[in-house]
Amino acid sequence: MKTFLIKYQFANGTKEEWHREIAAFIAAPDGDPELRGKISYRCMKIRDDSSYYHMAAAADEQAIKTLQQHGFFKHYTERTKQVAGGEVVVSPLEVIAETLNRP
Repeated sequence: MKTFLIKYQFANGTKEEWHREIAAFIAAPDGDPELRGKISYRCMKIRDDSSYYHMAAAADEQAIKTLQQHGFFKHYTERTKQVAGGEVVVSPLEVIAETLNRP
């Protein structure tokens, strides 16, 4: 499993519109036969702040390559840069330990 943390400060647009775009992007891999069950994505923000954090995980390198080829990924990546004013940090994560069950 490949896991990434994406972080930025919301700077441009309306949060309501951005949240709709996030939800649409998150739904897209589940609707794609090549990606269904291979991509996990969660978006969070700090309450009363403009800091956003996205946790993305892919089953393997091939799932990442397939995702990156889709137009919805390219659009979402560009929109993320726009709402962040160009400052987006993507960090690969290494899982050290985790619970067996996730809520």
